[in-house]
Amino acid sequence: MRFNDDSLYPENMAPLIISAAPYGPAWLPGDSSDVSVTWDEQVQAAVDCYNAGATVLHVHVRNPATGRLSAKIEHFNYMMERLKKAVPDLIIQLGGSIAFEHPKDDGQVGWLSYDARHMLAEITPKPETVTVAVGTCMMDLTQMWTPDDIKGTHLEREPKAMAAWAGMYTDAGPAFYLEHLKRLRKAGIQPFFTLAHVHQLEIVERLIRHGAYMGPLNTNITTYGGGGCGHNPYDWMHWLQRQPQGAVVTFWAAMRVAAVAQPLALIMGQHCRVGIEDNLWNSKRERMTTLQQIEAIKSLAERFGRKVATAKEAREIMKIGVWYNSVDETLKNLGMPPNRGDDDRGFMVWETDGKKAVEHSMSDSHPMAYCMVPPSATEPRSAEDSAVAPKK
Repeated sequence: MRFNDDSLYPENMAPLIISAAPYGPAWLPGDSSDVSVTWDEQVQAAVDCYNAGATVLHVHVRNPATGRLSAKIEHFNYMMERLKKAVPDLIIQLGGSIAFEHPKDDGQVGWLSYDARHMLAEITPKPETVTVAVGTCMMDLTQMWTPDDIKGTHLEREPKAMAAWAGMYTDAGPAFYLEHLKRLRKAGIQPFFTLAHVHQLEIVERLIRHGAYMGPLNTNITTYGGGGCGHNPYDWMHWLQRQPQGAVVTFWAAMRVAAVAQPLALIMGQHCRVGIEDNLWNSKRERMTTLQQIEAIKSLAERFGRKVATAKEAREIMKIGVWYNSVDETLKNLGMPPNRGDDDRGFMVWETDGKKAVEHSMSDSHPMAYCMVPPSATEPRSAEDSAVAPKK
């Protein structure tokens, strides 16, 4: 991703998309004051997030009978039906694991099977997006947590549960993601690529270049650590630098480092995710609900001068419902160089007809010709004629 001279002016940035993750897979009722349990509470959480300014809702479904997350498709279908009626404009993003399962009797915690996750493509009514992991890796979120981060939650009281979460990893090999992408495209559901580090972005690029995925690139930069990118901002910047120009990037950060990552994403023209799934605290070690986190990032955006996206704008930015029909079309729309042909050498750029366009614009919107008269090296210029004029 390249930045021009004027890219960091807020008026030139795309409106900020706020993603809300209010359902908290790691938490049980009582861990946070806003853990929703009943169907009405879960739907109301979505309504409240939308009314507060979020335009993307990251969804996990909780079984009201147990208070724990559900992996039952019928629960997801019911939840989707309720959400589509309550907040029809909200972009629904289903968590692609279907659900992180809470520790079983044997102390294990993990993602569901490939076949179970493939069923996300069959949920009705369908969501706009489903998160797709690409590349298996450890996902030990607990490595980056401090004891204060889990204070007052069941993980503080249950070492066995804490150890179970520490042993989790994302299971996402080619047998999963190649088939999953096919099924999502057939169903008209866009993938949201949830990646752990920059080298998984390289896999996504190969998927695009080989035609396994042809569509907009909505993805994230995660700072969870424990097998993926951690808290080193140089790693975040390198990852952002490697993103295609046309990618729509959302920063995901856990616990109090969210107070660092989210403002950085905001002022760099990227987008933010908030919610108790990732974080329970502000930088002063005070509890924050999902709604308070939405209000906080909105306040930062207002002070910086960046517009917060409406639901309509968020759909346009993310290109919801858009698909491409060829590798070249995908590469061009994402601002990526073309694939190499058999006889191509050197670094790849798109071919042009060599003809000049009528006019280009500089970053301040003044006309700019292709050839410009440089100031004379020997003759001083007055202030009146100091503007560079196009060659006639």
